[in-house]
Amino acid sequence: MSNTGLEAVFLSNRERLLGFLRAHGAGDAAEDLLQELWLKIAAAPSGPVAQPLSYLFRAANNLMLDRYRSQQQATRRDHDWTEAATTLPGTSDEPSTERRLIAREQLTIMQRTIDALGQRAAAIFRRHRIDGIGQRDIAKEFGVSISTVESDLRRAYRTVIETRSRFDEE
Repeated sequence: MSNTGLEAVFLSNRERLLGFLRAHGAGDAAEDLLQELWLKIAAAPSGPVAQPLSYLFRAANNLMLDRYRSQQQATRRDHDWTEAATTLPGTSDEPSTERRLIAREQLTIMQRTIDALGQRAAAIFRRHRIDGIGQRDIAKEFGVSISTVESDLRRAYRTVIETRSRFDEE
């Protein structure tokens, strides 16, 4: 059955599909899901479908599950964000003195590690990551090829990742 045939089956069973979505928890979103299903089958490459009605019901169910999962993830993300952003009464948002000292020490270690890459690689890394300069502009600025900039950045990123992992182990 071609897409035209699948579209015909969709149109002739639209109310059944809508009822299916509502009965399986889509609620007010049933019409939106049905529209999304129509767009998907209209855009899909044409080809035979052995059981077109079963195919449509399964596709509708999958769309409903995708929407449900997406809503659950958004709810979880919002909850986590609210929880992380909320300060408990009697506590401060300011990091403790100990955390500040640890962060300052880690920053010093990271700066030394980056400096140990060599003057050019360290400068290229800082221009790219801190100043936000593109690789092509950095290559012109330093008079090197883009592949040299990429190579220096790879070395710097590898070093930063290795150093960061040592911080996490402590």
